[in-house]
Amino acid sequence: MKTTSIATAALMAFGLLATQAHAAEKLRIGTEGDYKPFNYVTGSGEIKGFDYDIGQAVCAEMKVECEWSTHEWSGIIPALQSGKFDVMIASMAINEERQKQVDFTNPYYFNAMHFLARKDLEIKEISKEALKGKVIGTQTGSVAVETLREYFPDNEVKLYPSLSEVFLDMDSGRLDMVLESQMALSDWLTQDGGDCCEFTGKPFILDAAKGNAMAVRKENGDLVQRLNTALDAIMKNGTYDKIRQQYFDFDIMVRPVNASAYLK
Repeated sequence: MKTTSIATAALMAFGLLATQAHAAEKLRIGTEGDYKPFNYVTGSGEIKGFDYDIGQAVCAEMKVECEWSTHEWSGIIPALQSGKFDVMIASMAINEERQKQVDFTNPYYFNAMHFLARKDLEIKEISKEALKGKVIGTQTGSVAVETLREYFPDNEVKLYPSLSEVFLDMDSGRLDMVLESQMALSDWLTQDGGDCCEFTGKPFILDAAKGNAMAVRKENGDLVQRLNTALDAIMKNGTYDKIRQQYFDFDIMVRPVNASAYLK
């Protein structure tokens, strides 16, 4: 009887430990925290935004607990590689150089670039002639950097650690234009500082662009598969669209016009 009781107790303890271990599974997520409306930190220190909501939905689908942290954009890939978090959900665009460093999930949106100009410059079109002599700003490490270098090599380009710093210089007149995500720029235009500026030209995307996705360390295919399965599930069950509609009134999974066709 005593042996049976001990065995039963052991089995119960094992079951409890297994349950606790399962319940305690965490997915450590890294983001930037300075890229509204995708990811940002509120005055009370909370991480919010489209990336955050998608990450929370994916965690719920995977039945794991999300644990978020913020990192400077210029060092976010090294932070992932060094194990500071497990997956990056920070609106990172897939490109060949980044694919050498990290593995990506399927894209969860396509983020068109768009030029923003000061209203007093009255720039109505995008061409080398129209932009001659203009000082253009963007964020260090952004795909906009390679676009400016390829299509506007004669312009002065200023690079900033964060978009908030770009916007400060636009508002103060130290920049003439910005090239960045149309969705991030659109969010700023609705704020007080955006009164100075307006969109010019059309939104476009790099020819080789493959969308914006989550990133994990190399050789972590199991996690990529789990994330893709969860992403697919929230897209099919309507959760993705409910989140998207809170931020954007257009379909962000539609691929915009290629840069080469527009900036030729």
